[in-house]
Amino acid sequence: MRFEFQSIDEAYPGTKWQTVFNSLWPAYKAWFLSQGLEQRATYLECREAVQRYLPRFLGTYDLLVELAGGSDLAARFLSLWKPPAYIAGCSQVVWPGDEPVLIRNYDYAPQACDGIILRSAWNGMKVIAMLDSMSGTLDGVNEAGLAVSLTFGGRRVVGEGFGAPMIVRYILEFCETAEEARRVLEAVPSFMAHNVTLVDRKGRFLTAFLSPDRRAVIRQVPIATNHQGEVEWHNHARATATLQRENFLSFRLSESDTTPEKLADAFLQPPLYTRAYDEGFGTIYTAVYYPQRGKALYKWWGATLELSFNRFSETMVPIIFQKRA
Repeated sequence: MRFEFQSIDEAYPGTKWQTVFNSLWPAYKAWFLSQGLEQRATYLECREAVQRYLPRFLGTYDLLVELAGGSDLAARFLSLWKPPAYIAGCSQVVWPGDEPVLIRNYDYAPQACDGIILRSAWNGMKVIAMLDSMSGTLDGVNEAGLAVSLTFGGRRVVGEGFGAPMIVRYILEFCETAEEARRVLEAVPSFMAHNVTLVDRKGRFLTAFLSPDRRAVIRQVPIATNHQGEVEWHNHARATATLQRENFLSFRLSESDTTPEKLADAFLQPPLYTRAYDEGFGTIYTAVYYPQRGKALYKWWGATLELSFNRFSETMVPIIFQKRA
């Protein structure tokens, strides 16, 4: 299975973002309407949700809608307010050393991944992040030294709220510290169960366990896989080996000879790395974020891409995903 990642440098939403949107929109439109238009929130509901919960992002949201052609459907989609449900895997860990590092695997269906790494400054803050749904992001780092990523939380519940990529985007756009991010995570609802792990340049880290049916649980833990405390969705937990991955990461963090480099390499091996592409949670990339250096390193089997705020190149990275036998 061939896939191509692309790094794009565009400070403010413009022609480059618009070109990507026009390319991906047909597939996203089909997904967005997969349960019928009546299942999606209206444009007015979507814009009011952005205005209420993400007020500083409203101007950017309106600009993205305009660049997308201004249609009612694109406007609803770009808000990420109550989108269709989706399920993924993912593992993430904070290396809490002298120089903190956030490492994560993104496990999902390659055909549903944007594959776009964007350096931007949509609201003044420089951000390097993996784009998702054209307005959100799966993970990233900002110039203030805050790195963030998400995993699926392993619960079936769906309700009122945003897709977690929009919450991650908002944090990267406007927060400089873990404490500022905590306040966002406590205030902005998530429509599904997701776990958000972050670390700032001073090494302060946390994981927020978000769900639409209960208040955010925020703990100072450096690891998140695909459950929130006790496993609730046992079939998903077995299929994704969430407990095994959590235990593996805990063990590796406790080893005296572990380094950030060794830990990052472990993400390219089982049990963290998975080839379950047919099931929708194969590993698509490993991201390593260095908040103090403003650096992002993306790793695949046989390829790496290093980017930073001081040195960012636009390029294409072709990847071949091998399905498991």
